[in-house]
Amino acid sequence: MRFQHSEGLKPMRRKIPSTAALAAFEAAARHLSFTRAAAELSVTQSAICRQVATLEDFLGVKLFKRSQRGVSLTDAGQRYARRVAARLDEVERDTLDLITTAKAPSGHAAEVAGTLELAVVPTFATQWLLPRLPDFAARYPGVVLHFTPRTRPFLFADTVLDAAILPLPGDGVWPGTEGQCLLDEVLIAVAAPRFLPPGRTQLTPQELAALPLLQASTRPYAWRQWFASLGLEVAHDMAGPRMELFSMLMEAAAQGLGVALVPSLLVERELASGRLVRVLEHRFMSDRRYFLLYPPHKAEGAVLGALAGWLVAQTAPTKGQ
Repeated sequence: MRFQHSEGLKPMRRKIPSTAALAAFEAAARHLSFTRAAAELSVTQSAICRQVATLEDFLGVKLFKRSQRGVSLTDAGQRYARRVAARLDEVERDTLDLITTAKAPSGHAAEVAGTLELAVVPTFATQWLLPRLPDFAARYPGVVLHFTPRTRPFLFADTVLDAAILPLPGDGVWPGTEGQCLLDEVLIAVAAPRFLPPGRTQLTPQELAALPLLQASTRPYAWRQWFASLGLEVAHDMAGPRMELFSMLMEAAAQGLGVALVPSLLVERELASGRLVRVLEHRFMSDRRYFLLYPPHKAEGAVLGALAGWLVAQTAPTKGQ
């Protein structure tokens, strides 16, 4: 079947304001001042006024309220400002990424170059991944990694993210993703050294159960599973201060607020420095494992392939420990 172009139809044009008008509006909205926006963009105040007026005419909506005391955003202006700022940030990031890629060094690791937007659990990033990244940077100097903190599953289609490293139950793959397991998660109980009685290096499970139990909000049953693996039932196993990140739990434990149940791979530095001690030698294999996940259409990307291969090499010696 063939379709013929009708002479009466014209190609659709995008209804997008000029980037100059958007930049002027975003700066004025952020500063709530046309004068400061003009100074930031190195233009005159009248130029900002004209750009904003042009944008308001284009939209058919008032974005600012003018008064003798200055300008303020209308309700519509506040909503639009948040969205415009986010879009301009994305355009700036993509532009810088392209510039960075174009200037990337050559002759290293088959000249793999580019950027990768990676979602990662904050504590895993700071305690395990970032200390190892100098090796990755040396092997792949043309690759730039951007990190976004995430603690729970999400839809890749709703983000600009290329991949994620998250601790997940089961096979770790949620709908619309592919991936591979990197690390098992072994939970250990840690606390400030002062929780140990003089001359002892361990507590009994019963002594531990009598202490304040710091709770991970992403693992509400962790202590219950831990005690069950020791053959114990503890009535208050889900009671105690609840925190989102393992880094918070570790710091709370170091400050003497209670005992934390944390992955052994995340607490190595605190144990080595003596800020935290293992109060019981028991190791509990969690139902979570750390996975590298990505949308199927990203699977063949050279940058993602480089990161995946490097991660597998880094984790192979420690899997199951």
